[in-house]
Amino acid sequence: MRVYDLILKKRSGGELTGEEINFLVKGYTGGTIPDYQMAALAMAIFFRGMTDRETLDLTLAMAQSGDTISLRDIPGAKVDKHSTGGVGDKTTLVLVPLVAAAGVPVAKMSGRSLGHTGGTLDKLESIPGFRTSLSIAEMIRAVQQVGLAVAGQTANLVPADKKLYALRDVTATVDSLPLIAASIMSKKIAAGADAIVLDVKTGDGAFMKKLEDSFALAEAMVKIGSGAGRETVAVITNMDQPLGRAVGNALEVQEAIEALQGKGPADLEELCLCLGAWMLRLAGKAPGLQEGREKLKRLLESGAALEKFRELIISQHGDGAVIDNPALLPQAAAVLPVRAEAGGCVHRLKAEAIGRAALALGAGRERKEDAIDPAVGVAICKKVGDRVAPGDELARLHLNCAPGDPPAQQARRLVMEAYEIKPEPAVEPPLIFGYVDRSGRHYLD
Repeated sequence: MRVYDLILKKRSGGELTGEEINFLVKGYTGGTIPDYQMAALAMAIFFRGMTDRETLDLTLAMAQSGDTISLRDIPGAKVDKHSTGGVGDKTTLVLVPLVAAAGVPVAKMSGRSLGHTGGTLDKLESIPGFRTSLSIAEMIRAVQQVGLAVAGQTANLVPADKKLYALRDVTATVDSLPLIAASIMSKKIAAGADAIVLDVKTGDGAFMKKLEDSFALAEAMVKIGSGAGRETVAVITNMDQPLGRAVGNALEVQEAIEALQGKGPADLEELCLCLGAWMLRLAGKAPGLQEGREKLKRLLESGAALEKFRELIISQHGDGAVIDNPALLPQAAAVLPVRAEAGGCVHRLKAEAIGRAALALGAGRERKEDAIDPAVGVAICKKVGDRVAPGDELARLHLNCAPGDPPAQQARRLVMEAYEIKPEPAVEPPLIFGYVDRSGRHYLD
């Protein structure tokens, strides 16, 4: 078997066999296939695509390229959740304790921020003492003891994906639907859950900007999950504007605490109830979505979900006192208001620009090795549909620099550019567009 022949086959529109795909993944991971040949194959896939069977075979080969996690020692059905990334997306911080409080064990592997999108690990690490570097044994033990754990990906989990993604990143082949789907699902399958709920973001602040592309990616991932024996559902959600009102690590932890107290933004609560209802249904803890939603709502109102978050923090060596006193979280040195220059109604709030503003302040990283500042970020005061008078605060910048310094001024400019204000009333956009399961697409009215 020659790599040249397989590149030529795919370039000519042929279909690679499972044996051929395994040969390519093993060879590239092991170093016997050079970057330049894998880059040529990635470009051929970019233009020619892959069949559903090829995409599944690629996903499984990547999932098996390193360590895989067995969750058999954890009783009950295990349901994982994954978001394709966005701005202000602190859903995991609310959803994991909420679902765990309902009796569904959650062993969650999460990532870090890169570019304008946030990372769950960075948010949790803004809690004093919180440790996300857990071994597989430590993560399983934590779930056995308290019902949940959130940790970083182990070094040898899906090494094929790490290597291939780095190559795609420098060869303009990142935005290939089968390669995106295989990248995401290989990590989910290797993580060992019985079922998977996917939050596929769409819009300005999402990786997929167009609704049709987001549904197509959701379909591809659901087919992979089903083919791998994992019941999988994807919910397509709006990322044209940030989720909630906080963008920045400690700010988002505080907002998550408020949401678990039943005092959070309506859109954040609604999304968590929707995704959580799916998780309960797939785990067999609720006969239907409405029953699951009602159960989760009661757990928010009773405070059980908030206490489960406290258990998570303490279990991973964090200071559980932040639940009662969020001032223990890192605090910025100054707050700079960004005020409206004209009155009207907010018609648009560009999520990516807000994410870039938080990045400019130091809340994110341009490169994986960059350090972040957990205290800084953007607190949003006005969202789409809100009325605005001249001089009203649109947002507040939480700074660890002087207001006149370049980072603060750049962030202010980006926030001003994010807002589109018009005289006439605006229609509040939908939060959830629909979902995809093994039977296909389902659009919500």
